[in-house]
Amino acid sequence: MLNGLAEEKKATSAQISLAWMLCKKPFIIPISGSRKTKRLKENFEAASVLLDREEIETIDKKLDGMALPVFGGHRS
Repeated sequence: MLNGLAEEKKATSAQISLAWMLCKKPFIIPISGSRKTKRLKENFEAASVLLDREEIETIDKKLDGMALPVFGGHRS
């Protein structure tokens, strides 16, 4: 799903993930690690990837249906 959206937006799947996080709340600042300048530039450019409401909701729905064994990734 992310790969298709990334292709459509002429972005990487990592940029789509970062763009999604950036649009969730104004106080959320994703911190992505990177050892290479190329990846740092790619991550920075995620801020210019625009997702519309429908795209955000689609990503949200997909994530809601996944079992995510990580901190904050489950519903009680």
